[in-house]
Amino acid sequence: MSEHDDGTTKVADLIKDIRIAMLTHADSNGVLVSHPMATQEVEFDGDVLFVAERDSHKARDIATQSPARVNVAYSSKSSWVSLSGTATIVDDNAKLAELWDTFTGAWLEGGPENPNNIIIKVSADSAEYWDSPGAKVTQIANFVKAKVTGERLEGDNEVVDL
Repeated sequence: MSEHDDGTTKVADLIKDIRIAMLTHADSNGVLVSHPMATQEVEFDGDVLFVAERDSHKARDIATQSPARVNVAYSSKSSWVSLSGTATIVDDNAKLAELWDTFTGAWLEGGPENPNNIIIKVSADSAEYWDSPGAKVTQIANFVKAKVTGERLEGDNEVVDL
């Protein structure tokens, strides 16, 4: 397995169980704004999909293409991932029906047949992750060891081109 594949696999593993992510993009004035969004699918060659309303501010701001960032945190595992790429609006009723679930239906009206419901696809070019592997007890022991010995606490941090 190549180093690229290892990095992509690591990022996919870190984000696979994350249900909510922060989607960041520029608004119509160029100001960065963020929204909590339910992740629908991680096709990890780098794409993250969200379902939104076409007439929402975020969809209008993204319009056809927009630089975007997706940030996820898995605090109970001490893992964080930041994906950088491009956001686009996707009109695909079949894919929308495939992604639709009870959680999505609680937030959006009319089901996947509603023409106002669309997919926001973030195609990531790169990712950066921070990961402190091990159980909480191990992490605490490593923290105490670092404080006692004066050694720096280490975790995994890497930038991955996708």
